[in-house]
Amino acid sequence: MSWIRVATLFTAFALIPLTGCYNWFHRMPKGTSFAGPLRPAQEVRFFADTTWVDDAGNRQVDQQIFDAVFDLIAHAERFIVVDMFLWNDFQGDEPETTRALSSELTDALLARKLARPEMTIVAISDPVNTVYGGIESQHFSALREAGIPVVITHLDRLRDSNPGYSHFWRIFAKPLGQPRGGPFPSPFGNGRVSALHYLSLLNFKANHRKVVIADGGVSGPEAVAMVLSANPHDGSSAHGNVAIGFAGDAASDLLQTEIAVIAFSDGEVPVIELPKGRSEPVAPDAASIQVVTEGKIRTALLDTLEAAGTGDRIDVAIFYLSDHGVVDALVDARERGASVRVLMDPNKDAFGHEKNGVPNRPVAVDLRRGDVTVRWCDTHGEQCHAKLLLVREVSGDATLILGSANFTRRNLQDLNLETDVVLRGSVHEPAIRDAADWFELVWGNAPGRNFSVDYDVYKDESLRKRFEYQIEERSGMSTF
Repeated sequence: MSWIRVATLFTAFALIPLTGCYNWFHRMPKGTSFAGPLRPAQEVRFFADTTWVDDAGNRQVDQQIFDAVFDLIAHAERFIVVDMFLWNDFQGDEPETTRALSSELTDALLARKLARPEMTIVAISDPVNTVYGGIESQHFSALREAGIPVVITHLDRLRDSNPGYSHFWRIFAKPLGQPRGGPFPSPFGNGRVSALHYLSLLNFKANHRKVVIADGGVSGPEAVAMVLSANPHDGSSAHGNVAIGFAGDAASDLLQTEIAVIAFSDGEVPVIELPKGRSEPVAPDAASIQVVTEGKIRTALLDTLEAAGTGDRIDVAIFYLSDHGVVDALVDARERGASVRVLMDPNKDAFGHEKNGVPNRPVAVDLRRGDVTVRWCDTHGEQCHAKLLLVREVSGDATLILGSANFTRRNLQDLNLETDVVLRGSVHEPAIRDAADWFELVWGNAPGRNFSVDYDVYKDESLRKRFEYQIEERSGMSTF
């Protein structure tokens, strides 16, 4: 073998680990992993979508979140920026018929553009909605035809959450491009795609944000916003979810985090004029609100939990919980004398498919051994999709953290794009009080409304699943 061939083979083999290391450790794009300043809490409201089973065994829903989103859109006069992870009508084997949320959001934006043609409206989303370029999204096509730009997030600019696979993909699959169509059925049931689209899916990364920002209309504030755990996805339309709405400088901070995504995704950055140079201080004893994204969400969670102690109350409602730091912090807070309650999805339902309970059921074993009280959402095809932490201190102060981020390595450690809000104030702050009331309802149930069940209903202490969760969480070879 000639020295040229030897050198070529050596370079090729060296390139694989070097590519993997770079895309595992490189810095996040500019403007991400953001922790905004503390802002005065303005017009803060808590919203929830709840799903339960009545005494007759029928599933019922009470939804607030997207009705509030559509109201925000309908009143905007100058600009709207929407960033949503799942924005499609993909369905599983058992179609969900609660709401056609994908069409409702598309129609709301189209109606506002028709009423105000001069408005700046920008939609941002994840390439999963086109199966990574394999099919055309009818929603995105309709928006573009109406003059609304749609920015598809460049996920390859993010760090690799599944490094054992992604460095091979970057070298051998990515250069082949993403041609539309193909011979294989879509993994989501709509259209046909190629093997390259399946290979893109296996990177297990996402722009997982769920954000709406707009102006407040004729007599409203310069900027209003909502941060959600909910997706405009028909198959998710019965999920339990939470959201928070707010106005003022924090909404302007949120807008800057979305402009950062547009910029690194090579979209045309919109010109949205907002007042500059304001930095209104938070008054003593007043509520504050802070926008946090990506890894800064984990910092806020851990700082809040590590400050909790004797007599404090910690409540968690979560779809996925597997980040070891967060699990340890919950157990440590309980050891310091805080009461800790965790309401989790049993991880058994996924759009008509049955899941195996990982990661929540094995994680619940560790929580129970740490004397943390655990209950399960009583799901019937839908998911308990909230991502919420509420800490109420004996002093009367409280902290509420909620948004798009599950409490997992992928969602909290600068891998996915995520957005949360941190609200700090008195336990009597209306949004904090409403969040506490919501948690008490879904934790304890009500006459004719069953939201949750005891730990023993979905208890699973098998060593196999504990090992599976540990390997998947640490390696990134999982969907959570």
